[in-house]
Amino acid sequence: MSATTTIQNDQQHTLGSPVPPFTAHAISVSLPTWRDNVDYEEGDKRVIDAMMTGYPRFFIHRTIQQLASICEQRFGVQGERCMLFPARRIAEQCREFMMDRSTKEGSPFPIRLVQFTICPEDNEPSTPCRELHIVFFPSDRFSVAKQFWQHTGLGISSRYAERCLSMLHEQFGSPESPLPTNGRPPVKPGNRHYSAKSLGKSPPHSPVTVHARYGGSIAEQTAELLSKDHLNYVEERYGRNMPLESAAAAKRAMRRRIAGVLVRDTPSDWSTAGSTEAQLGPSTRGVEGVTEDDVFLYPTGMSAIWGAHQLALAVRPIAKSVCFGFPYTDTLKILEKWGPGCHFFGHGLDADIDELEKLLEMESQLSEGPPILALFTEFPSNPLLRSADLPRLRQLADVYDFLIVVDETIGNFVNVEVLPYADIVVSSLSKIFSGDANVMGGRRARSSLARTASCLTLDFSLVLNPKGRHYSALKAHMAAHFEDTYFDEDAIYMERNSRDFRRRIRIIDDNTLAVCSFLRGRSLADTAHPPGSAIKEVYYPKWITRHNYEKCRVSGPEGQPTGGYGGLFSLTFTSMEASKAFFDALPCMKGPSLGTNFTLACPYTILAHYTELHWAASWGVEAGLVRVSVGMEERETLLKGFEKAVLAAEAVAQQ
Repeated sequence: MSATTTIQNDQQHTLGSPVPPFTAHAISVSLPTWRDNVDYEEGDKRVIDAMMTGYPRFFIHRTIQQLASICEQRFGVQGERCMLFPARRIAEQCREFMMDRSTKEGSPFPIRLVQFTICPEDNEPSTPCRELHIVFFPSDRFSVAKQFWQHTGLGISSRYAERCLSMLHEQFGSPESPLPTNGRPPVKPGNRHYSAKSLGKSPPHSPVTVHARYGGSIAEQTAELLSKDHLNYVEERYGRNMPLESAAAAKRAMRRRIAGVLVRDTPSDWSTAGSTEAQLGPSTRGVEGVTEDDVFLYPTGMSAIWGAHQLALAVRPIAKSVCFGFPYTDTLKILEKWGPGCHFFGHGLDADIDELEKLLEMESQLSEGPPILALFTEFPSNPLLRSADLPRLRQLADVYDFLIVVDETIGNFVNVEVLPYADIVVSSLSKIFSGDANVMGGRRARSSLARTASCLTLDFSLVLNPKGRHYSALKAHMAAHFEDTYFDEDAIYMERNSRDFRRRIRIIDDNTLAVCSFLRGRSLADTAHPPGSAIKEVYYPKWITRHNYEKCRVSGPEGQPTGGYGGLFSLTFTSMEASKAFFDALPCMKGPSLGTNFTLACPYTILAHYTELHWAASWGVEAGLVRVSVGMEERETLLKGFEKAVLAAEAVAQQ
């Protein structure tokens, strides 16, 4: 049995543990059975108590919880909780959101901001001071604050929290040092390494102590931290990570990779990819003139989508947006909760474009400005893997003067070329661009089983199309207002993870095609399917809206397709019991997220739409849908594992 297989089988019995295992900053969590997933959504104590980590926007990482607890003790008053952000502007946006939601609900409540600056004790230049921008609110309104955290993805990362905790530990002294009787972190008189100022209503001079919420004293919590100096030494000494002081170069290297301008970009070229020595050439993104300056990095995928929407609201006349196709859940929430709302075309099929055109014509007669603000779509979509007709949508955008924003996370720019049809392209870097499921990130672009890692980052990018009609206005606004809140240490890990992403994508594409071909042959979608088939449909771009996918598939110099169909697919079954049997028998890691180097499965609709199952089903997203992100395991191992799961489902279906 291979080491990979052993890890996977062990993982099936480790409810609540990080995915991948032994990963301090993992962005997924083990929910190995269907019942575990349902009980998680129900808030069952058995599952909640076992959760060591979770998907970052839904489960606040333990290090962030620890840091928030410290801030509540130091600056909070009785009955308050807080959220932590890396920039004042974001904290203000959180306050604005909470005030807006509370006003609409008819029950406004007090919200205040505090800025907390933490500096290292030794004044080490390579370890700069860190700012925390803290939003305090009544504890019974935590769910409202959590909406902002979840939808926007703008909270601090777990590594950011870890760095702050390590500096606070230096200030505390040894773990054995007693805390003051009021439970606050000790601060030396006149110590410039701490500073805090209120950006709202000041708290009382002697606030009531808010005790640590997550168990243990502050000293005990900070004592749990590993030696960051030791971890950094190992990573840098063996050539895996850039030095921490090279974060700017790491970000530049990633922006160049995303822009497609690096002439040489193999894993061995990592030391020059972000330097002035790098050889740059024309972009491979399908649009002339794309440069690294058109790429903007965000701390999470949703923050780039939120940023794209905010950019559109700032630059273009205010109007509703369009969400075309059934999207990842928070995309629709962003379009609904910020701005004037959105029109939802949830099927995202060619017939919906006919209806969209009717809407555009009607709205254009009622308004002097553009009928809509922007159209948001995923290519292909998650979880139904449908691809919109981007050339036709581009034609409508040119006629009716609206922006097109494409999320290419599932397709990825190695496989599909969507920038020519978009004004803005966004993508989640924490997926296949990273692969290690240990760092969050995203990018935004404007139109004109590998190693086990030790950390988490949710990163996203935004790319602008330099040939787009509104490029100049979009670029000018970004130049004036974009604030880089992507934590340096997260960028260091993401850069390392992304060095061989093209090679990994090719392997994963081939593995996924083999697995899906096997599964489709056992499904009702195949005319020659065996009797007793339990699989109804295999949702995969090769068979779902393929004609639209092929229009954007990357081709070689001679016009031959070189892009694959991606590493994600979904399955539906003839019964809910067959879905459960397949999922429980599948010998791979189970948890949220996708695009990992290892195979990862989840009952997607249960996790993403548990409180709205009937609504999701009305758009074709069944409650029993199983989503699978295929990894880099040996192909025969994968096929045997999926065969085992299919047999389990068929056995149930035949009962």
